[in-house]
Amino acid sequence: MKRTITISIEQLSRPQPGGIATYVRGLATGLHDLADPSLDVVGVAPKGASLERERALRVVNAPCGVRLLSRLWPIWPLGVPRDSNVVHATSMAGPFGGGSANAVHSIAMHDLLWRDGPEISTPAGIRFHDRRLKLIADRKELRVIVTSPGLTERLVDEGIDASRIHSVRLGVDDDVESAASQTSVHELLASHGVHGPFTLYAGTIETRKNIERLVEAHRIASTKIPDLGTLVLVGPRGWGGVRTGDATELGLVSRETLLGLYRDATVFAYVPLAEGWGLPPAEALNVGTRVVASATTPSVAANELVVRVDPLDVESIAEGLLAALRLGDDDESQAARRHSVADLTWRNVALDHLAAWQ
Repeated sequence: MKRTITISIEQLSRPQPGGIATYVRGLATGLHDLADPSLDVVGVAPKGASLERERALRVVNAPCGVRLLSRLWPIWPLGVPRDSNVVHATSMAGPFGGGSANAVHSIAMHDLLWRDGPEISTPAGIRFHDRRLKLIADRKELRVIVTSPGLTERLVDEGIDASRIHSVRLGVDDDVESAASQTSVHELLASHGVHGPFTLYAGTIETRKNIERLVEAHRIASTKIPDLGTLVLVGPRGWGGVRTGDATELGLVSRETLLGLYRDATVFAYVPLAEGWGLPPAEALNVGTRVVASATTPSVAANELVVRVDPLDVESIAEGLLAALRLGDDDESQAARRHSVADLTWRNVALDHLAAWQ
């Protein structure tokens, strides 16, 4: 019997999609890769969103744009097909209902970052998330899917019964063979004045990502061991002014180029103040690269092959960069790093979600 699974994909049409969009696309890919003919996966997009590249699911458009859609979804499941057996909100935007009479309704909760760092959130963002968290707690029929270890206990403290909460893994894209060639990566870096080894950061350039401490720590470490090379930052500018010092900003790059940068970096550094899960360090491990990360980054918090540092301590970050250089970088060491994230596949993510929807 056919089972229609509807997921919200409005994040894919936002100017800065971020990690949630990666989760949305990965979940859709994982469900598609199961090759289960009984599953019909539908993505609900805002009016006018052009998402032809989303081959892993059938896209339907709601009758309004993303801003109005986010406001109306708590009271009206716009765009959700009436025959949906599962309606899954991939973010706190929604939708929060719709589908068939016996449909399962769920929402993905990725973090409580607006509580963890109110000073690095906008007032409007804090109000939005507080209201939506109360809505989720009040909707007793809503299953809550969490992607971050430790989030369950915090949601219970917020009034959500533990029986409603289901933990899932997140994944990394298994597309390393599509990485840009070393030649093209080196040409890109050279066009920005970067020659020789480099340390890489990937993600939005915003206050929460702790870029300014990373820049200072890299400067300190480089005076001791120049092999770290230039600090290269990849990603869009986000909310809040961030000083990047003598680091080189590449801005947004293609997926193929990002994979090539991960592969060719001497060290990958990711030291956010707070993080919901933290996809970039897992992606760097997936190509075998040495990684320095905040001890509080959930994706690698228990990974013994990662150099974990205190994100509030510049000296700790600097020592972490130097410690990473001392790690093995031969074929065996790289293979061990890849193996450490081997279970983080989007297929496994899909299986975890299907279990939560039973």
